Amino acid sequence: MIDTLPGDWQTVLGEELHRPYFKELAAFVEAEREAGPVYPPPGQVFAALEATPYAEVRVVILGQDPYHGEGQGHGLAFSVRPGVRVPPSLRNIYKELHADLGVPVPTTGYLMPWARQGVLLLNTVLTVRAGEANSHQGRGWERFTDAVIRAISNRERPAVFVLWGARARKKLPLIDTDRHTVVTGAHPSPLSARKFLGSRPFGTIDTALARHDLPPIDWRIPDPA
Repeated sequence: MIDTLPGDWQTVLGEELHRPYFKELAAFVEAEREAGPVYPPPGQVFAALEATPYAEVRVVILGQDPYHGEGQGHGLAFSVRPGVRVPPSLRNIYKELHADLGVPVPTTGYLMPWARQGVLLLNTVLTVRAGEANSHQGRGWERFTDAVIRAISNRERPAVFVLWGARARKKLPLIDTDRHTVVTGAHPSPLSARKFLGSRPFGTIDTALARHDLPPIDWRIPDPA
């Protein structure tokens, strides 16, 4: 477990790591790693915060917990490393991106190009036991990631929050909707794809960014070298 937060997140949220709940969470995750594989690896738990500094967040896309297959979860919501097969939820995101903005469907599921433009790809739970979705739910990660959401909401600079699915929409009370824009919709999972496809979220996000005098996101994902 990481005992410090990357970059300017340390200034904003560093105190969270010293609270009793987080110490209990860290002990739980350490015990889980001793018992078997846990994703993502220790050095990638806060990868989303490392890739997207607090001051640079323009868009927040909330996921649930990391992918639980070997080699999948690497700390960015919905993303997988180059060379890993694109998961079903991300395939649906790509389909909708193409239908919405005409962006070519990427061949890789590595979303770091979004993260580096200020798209915080934040799971609400940051670790998972191998092969067991939601296995680290209710252990304290939700309290930590709620603090991340509040910190962005309390910031003067506006952002666009993307809440896909019922679980993500429960975070709406944490967001100052007078200052920030919220885009909601169905989750891109195959279970709700019929409602997600056709929702046109990406054009809505870019329109909201323009309304906040912020540049649009370049949603293209280049093919891996």
